[in-house]
Amino acid sequence: MKLNFLCILCLVLCFEMRAQTRKPNIVFVLADDLGWAGKVYEETLGEDKFTFVEDTRNPTSCTIQVMGPNDHTISQMKGAIRDGLRNVKNSFEDLAVVPGGGAYEIACHNKLMKFMQTVSGKARRGVQAFADALLVVPKTLAENSGFDVMDTIIKMQEEYEKSGIPVGLNCDSGECMSPVEEGIWDNYIVKRQGLHLSNVLATQLLLVDEVMRAGPKIK
Repeated sequence: MKLNFLCILCLVLCFEMRAQTRKPNIVFVLADDLGWAGKVYEETLGEDKFTFVEDTRNPTSCTIQVMGPNDHTISQMKGAIRDGLRNVKNSFEDLAVVPGGGAYEIACHNKLMKFMQTVSGKARRGVQAFADALLVVPKTLAENSGFDVMDTIIKMQEEYEKSGIPVGLNCDSGECMSPVEEGIWDNYIVKRQGLHLSNVLATQLLLVDEVMRAGPKIK
């Protein structure tokens, strides 16, 4: 018992000596280390309390508050905001945009059909199939907007052949419009990835089809 007591006493003395010899770590907070806000207030929205910090100097971030009647609506709003921010991010990274509203696909289809005249053999069918596949985008825009698909595509193609400038679809009126003047743009990287993946997927599907045909014959 005496030995245990002495051990405990020695430990206590050691801790006291260390506490006395340890230098305090003092950090001085200056005014430059603190942020600045013109307005800070608390507001109750629904059943939750939120603190708003506004009119800050040199802001590097922000918070977007999304409110809705149910979870589905909030999820849709968050998705739209996220997609919009990604589009802006892609535009800054690519430093390029493409006319939207189906204008790119109409112009590309026109160029491919002219290029097909210089190709002979079975490759002509491949070029035509690729060109027709591009028209899926303006066809989908016309169908979702409630317009006749064939009439809309023919109208856009004729307008592009006459003017020679990018021609898109006005989803409100069904008429042709200039996406450049209307400020309707698509991301360059999205178009590039779409063309690349379509080629890869079509190739993979053809390979799988050949394997399935050759499968029963393999012993």
